[in-house]
Amino acid sequence: MDKKLRVGVFGARRGRGIAQGITLTEKAYISAVCDYDESTYENIKPFCCEETKFFTDFDEFIDSGLDAVVLTNFFHQHAKYAVIALEKGIHVLSETMPAVTMAECVAICRASEKSGAIYMLAENYAYFAVTSKLTELYQEGTLGEALYCEGEYVHPMSHEEYVHYTPTTTHWRALMPSGFYLSHSFAPLMRVTNDIPVSVNARSIYTDGMRQEREGEPIKDVASIMLCTMSRGAVARITGWAKFGGHGNWYRFACAKGSAETVRGDEGKVRVCYNDWEIPEGKEKESVITVGFPFDKDKAKQCGHSGGDYFVSHEFLSCILEGRQPYFNAYRSCAMSAVAILGWRSSLHNGAEYKIPDFSKEEDRKLYENDNLSPFPDENGVANYPCTKYDLDKFDID
Repeated sequence: MDKKLRVGVFGARRGRGIAQGITLTEKAYISAVCDYDESTYENIKPFCCEETKFFTDFDEFIDSGLDAVVLTNFFHQHAKYAVIALEKGIHVLSETMPAVTMAECVAICRASEKSGAIYMLAENYAYFAVTSKLTELYQEGTLGEALYCEGEYVHPMSHEEYVHYTPTTTHWRALMPSGFYLSHSFAPLMRVTNDIPVSVNARSIYTDGMRQEREGEPIKDVASIMLCTMSRGAVARITGWAKFGGHGNWYRFACAKGSAETVRGDEGKVRVCYNDWEIPEGKEKESVITVGFPFDKDKAKQCGHSGGDYFVSHEFLSCILEGRQPYFNAYRSCAMSAVAILGWRSSLHNGAEYKIPDFSKEEDRKLYENDNLSPFPDENGVANYPCTKYDLDKFDID
C-alpha cells in the first residue's frame, strides 16, 4: 500500500463514484474518509481497504497523512477546504464547481500557486468517450478554427425525484440559480477547443408553468442561457442546468472548415461534416462515428457518468505522479466558476456583459479579492445576493 498514493475522500455519499475510479486505477488507495453523517460510510466502504480510517472531523481527516484529497462535500462549500488542503501541500480534486464567489476563486488560485500541489476540477462530462473523441477530432486540425460552440445539459426531474435529491428547502439545490451548475455543458467546450472565456452575457428563463418548487422554497429559473466570448473570438452558448424536456446532453462545434457534434438520442456517436471544397484527403464529406473508451475499457465500464469518473480519477493521479498540470487546473476551473457567478449577475441585469478575469494575473485577482457576493447562505444562514429574480426587492444589487 505504501507505494500507492494515499487519497482521502471528503463526502462519503457523492464520493463513492470517484473512490471507485481511484481504486480501479491501481495508482492509489482510499486511506481516509470524512463525513459528518456516519451512516454514509457504508456507501463508500466497497472501495476502501483495511487501512482506511473514518473521520467526522475534517481537521483530523486532513492531517491523517494524505497525498491527495477528493472534495465531494456540498456543492457550495468546496473552496474553503480546497485552500486548507493546498496550504498543507495536499493535491486537490474538486468534484463540483471550485467556488461560488469571486473571492473564493482568487483564494484558490493564490493557494494553488503557493502550494505547488495539483488542483483539478473533476468534471466527468469532459472525459466521456464522446467528448474525448470530439477533442481528438478538433485538435487534429481538419475542421479548422472553432467559431461557434454549443453545450447543453438538460436534466428535468419529476417532483418526486427533485425532492429526493433536494431533501429540504434550504438544501443547496433549492437555492442554486441554474447557471451555477454549468460545468457539464461548458467544460467539454473548453477542453475540446483548448480555449477559455473572456466575457459572458446571460438570460434566465422563468415561466408560470414551470413552478414545481415546494412551499417555502424560492421559485428559481428553468435554465440560464449563457453566451460566452472565448479568448480567440469564438462564441459559446451553454445552458447551465436546464430543467426543460427532454433529458439529454448535446455538444456542437461549428468550425471554419466543417463541424462536429454529438448525435441527439445516441450519445455514443459523433457526426462530422466538412465543407464541399475542404474535404480532407481520406475523409468523407459527412460521417457518423461510433466512439469507444480511449483505454481501460473494462475498468471504465464499471464506473459512473459513462466512464467519466474513471478517466477523471486516472488523469488526476497521473498528473500527480508525472508532475504535470491537468487541463482543468485552478485557473481554468475558476474561469468557469466566474462564468457562473458573473453570468447570474448578467441575468439579473438584463443580459449585461461581464468580463471574466484572468486568474493567472495578480492584477486581475486584486479586483475581486473582496467580492463575496453569493446566493448561498453563509454559516449564519444569511445570503447577500438573490437566488431568484423574485427576490430582487430584498437586495441592493446595483
